[in-house]
Amino acid sequence: MIREFRIEIPQADVDDLRHRLSRTRWGAEVPGQGWRRGVPVDYLRDLAEYWEREFDWRAAEARLNELPQFLTEIDGQTIHFAHVRSANPGALPLLISHDWPGSFALYLPVVEALRDHFHLVLVSNPGMVFSGPLASAGWSTARSAAAFNELMGRLGYDRYGVQGTGGGAGIAVEMGRQAPKNVVGVHVNGHITFPSGDPGDFDGLTESEQDRLRRLQEFRDDKMGFNAIQSTRPQTLAFGLTDSPAGQLAWIAEKFVEWTDPSVAFDRDLLLINVSLYWFTATAGSSANVYWEVAHDPSAWAPKEKSQVPLGVALGVTDITVRRFAERDTPVTRWTELPAGGNFLSAEQPDMYADDVRAFFVDRS
Repeated sequence: MIREFRIEIPQADVDDLRHRLSRTRWGAEVPGQGWRRGVPVDYLRDLAEYWEREFDWRAAEARLNELPQFLTEIDGQTIHFAHVRSANPGALPLLISHDWPGSFALYLPVVEALRDHFHLVLVSNPGMVFSGPLASAGWSTARSAAAFNELMGRLGYDRYGVQGTGGGAGIAVEMGRQAPKNVVGVHVNGHITFPSGDPGDFDGLTESEQDRLRRLQEFRDDKMGFNAIQSTRPQTLAFGLTDSPAGQLAWIAEKFVEWTDPSVAFDRDLLLINVSLYWFTATAGSSANVYWEVAHDPSAWAPKEKSQVPLGVALGVTDITVRRFAERDTPVTRWTELPAGGNFLSAEQPDMYADDVRAFFVDRS
């Protein structure tokens, strides 16, 4: 059963958020370190004060509720999604899966640009925002992919495209592998692939590919703390993030600073819409548990049969994917190296994102 849904956060919860922010206990930091050791106090304090005193949640809520939203239960888990039908009845259905710590809200900037060409299904990944909390263990990438393929079938779509960002890209690729007769193509951004261990992986790399591998190594050496904690002790982390909005803000804002194009400031209100969704739904813990599932799922790391569903890849300037690694898993038919944008491409560079998605699917509708 699919039922309609509207976001209606009680005023008491909005007041409680502001009260908690006003009572934040700010610790000291080692002077002169900038971002080297994490989020600087001055940066977070300024952002938290804006969230408390100026950010208009009700305006954000109204903006989100302009999207027709629904809930359904699949495999015992509540799944939330927005379903924006195109005025063109022959438009291709397109499911879009987000990354952590993103949400369906990060696609608000591209809805109008895409709805002429697609029937949009903007899902909330299991355990995240209104698809949380998790009702059971075992929500691996493969299980999420199966749930989303099931969702498209419930909506009456037997032929559709899939788009995914970051971890959502992993789900998107797996959807194609599981349902090649239904998925006509997969488009990804923020997609992460790794060398296989074969020394030949590094033969003949271009200068830009070598730079991406350098940044991949930097990411693994210096920016994987969040992954280590969420892959091992997500429940312990959850207590702090669920009790402290400043803590939740820091945990998410750090990723938006590190994973976005540094040449363009990210929309502060859109960031706070996204953080507010995690806060009001208290899904810091269940979203972190998704990392635990992937880390402890043997099938996630086992060799897989190569998908035959075409893959399109859009790379922003912060991306760390090398084409030959992506082609091990899927046949890459479109590879676009964009001049700007980072991991949250739909929100950072909505025109570039929308143009590349349309171009990839133009001959598959």
